[in-house]
Amino acid sequence: MRDLMRRIGARLVESEAFRSVYRSGYPDTSRNKVLATLGSVLLHLHPAKVSRGSIRLSYTFCLGGLSAFVFLILVATGLLLMFYYVPSVERAYNDMQDLEFVVPFGLFLRNLHRWAAHAMVILVIAHMARVFYTGAYKPPRQFNWVVGVALLVLTLMLSFTGYLLPWDQLAYWAVTVGSNMARNAPVIGAQGPFSIVGADSDLSFMLLGGRSIGQSALLRFYVWHCFALPLAAAVLMAVHFWRVRKDGFSRSL
Repeated sequence: MRDLMRRIGARLVESEAFRSVYRSGYPDTSRNKVLATLGSVLLHLHPAKVSRGSIRLSYTFCLGGLSAFVFLILVATGLLLMFYYVPSVERAYNDMQDLEFVVPFGLFLRNLHRWAAHAMVILVIAHMARVFYTGAYKPPRQFNWVVGVALLVLTLMLSFTGYLLPWDQLAYWAVTVGSNMARNAPVIGAQGPFSIVGADSDLSFMLLGGRSIGQSALLRFYVWHCFALPLAAAVLMAVHFWRVRKDGFSRSL
């Protein structure tokens, strides 16, 4: 049986399909391992060499990887939820009710998306705190720290924009409070003490598409939550991983 499996494996790694993926051949030598890493998108995201201390569980707690994993869960569950949700003030709440009581496993799907969103906020904040307290933001990783801060902001914005989509009383008044805070923001708020922009160009107006929470606000929140912000987060995550690859993992203190 072992000989049979060995022959099958040899035929597989010598096949044209395997050679089209790994042109250097099976990574059985140090040279082939390096060539396979450099020639693969997935393998290239991980550095070829890392220090033992920098990948110790007690040092990283896998917070960065868990954050990326939860983001993938959110993307997958969000795509499934989009099949049953229409961003309309007449249908949004009824669609959420159908997800809970009519669609098979709809309640599980919605709760999985909701709790994954909460987990991502907690994990990203914990990851930033870990990087700060271990000094992993120091040279030459300053730029990647800035990218991480931008990802934290995007994570919070994703949570806020998703709040309105159920179109219930909790969502409506929570977004009302948030939009009023934006309206009173300094410089960019319509009622801020240092406002320098027009009355119809402040942050609250751009966020809601008007002065009240209605169809325009729901549509804008839907576009931001389902398309613009996830796309921006995916691009910054790719840059973040690439810089980790180039800068190397930080050493434990």
